[in-house]
Amino acid sequence: QGQLVESGGGLVQAGDSLRLSCAASGRIYSSRVMAWFRQPPEKEREFVALIRWGVGRTLYGDAVKGRFTISKDSAKNTVYLQMNSLKPQDTGVYYCAGGQQWAWDPKEYGSWGQGTQVTVSS
Repeated sequence: QGQLVESGGGLVQAGDSLRLSCAASGRIYSSRVMAWFRQPPEKEREFVALIRWGVGRTLYGDAVKGRFTISKDSAKNTVYLQMNSLKPQDTGVYYCAGGQQWAWDPKEYGSWGQGTQVTVSS
């Protein structure tokens, strides 16, 4: 069984940066697309960014476009999310997910990590 393990969350101030990591192992290797989602307190899970393993093509949610960057290190089977100019509204649990489709609907992703908390204070 594959596994996704996120790390890098924490408590920061508005304007700061954080980098999240997602290490993939096992059957997750077969995922064509890796994505980051987040779930703010008492809200639905929302799309943040995705990347295709092979060519590295990316897509971003409107709320993070221009501030966040998703990248991958294929040799380490790791996906990253560089988050700059953080805002209080970026607060939430950030999840890494693996799937087969180029999609921003969380239902399209079959593999999930346990999540990492990001809290941005004003």
